[in-house]
Amino acid sequence: MTPPATTSRRTFLRAVLAGSGGATLLAVAGCAAAPDTAQGPTRSQEPTPMTPAPSAATGTLLVYFSRPGENSWYGERRVLEVGNTEVLATMIADRVKLDTYRIEAADPYPADYEETVARNVREQDQDARPAIATPLPDVTGYGTVILASPIWNVRPPMIMSTFVESVPLQGKRVLPVTTHAMSGLGRSVDVYTELAAGVTIGKGLAVRGEEVAEAGPDLEVWLREVALLT
Repeated sequence: MTPPATTSRRTFLRAVLAGSGGATLLAVAGCAAAPDTAQGPTRSQEPTPMTPAPSAATGTLLVYFSRPGENSWYGERRVLEVGNTEVLATMIADRVKLDTYRIEAADPYPADYEETVARNVREQDQDARPAIATPLPDVTGYGTVILASPIWNVRPPMIMSTFVESVPLQGKRVLPVTTHAMSGLGRSVDVYTELAAGVTIGKGLAVRGEEVAEAGPDLEVWLREVALLT
């Protein structure tokens, strides 16, 4: 399914949610995102300047990394035009007033499933920090930062470590959100606690990739639990 030239990215994503029955997630454990040229934080998926939220340390920033292409689907394979984490991030942005920042790898991950698995294993073995292509956001005005990603081999992709180590998160509340094949939040809480000293890790949300399009009710329960939705 390819969005027509006159259709906005958001309309396309909503069509995916309505008709896909749940895009799947990379069995290395997770999902990922489709290419996007937007840089810096965006309001409800639309480009805006990379500036802090109006009220210092009270805004919410949703940071996500997602990968399209060949993914796991109940032990088999399916090609996703929009990665599972991007679908979930769009659902969050539709429900909560926040800014979004999408992490894009300077060296994009392959569309091929096995090639991505192999690359992820190398990066984990080397404790690598893959470069981020887009300018980093100014996180000064955000009191809450949602870190959304797939789970690959029981932990967030190493590019999430790149982000966490590259911005000052001390004193902020960090909420881990994951899409996965079977690992739930994986080691995301441990990873973020270790890499981001001085943060408060709040309640996380884990959604199975194959079921992400139907995750609305559980998502809204979680958003209320973490006081982002009333």
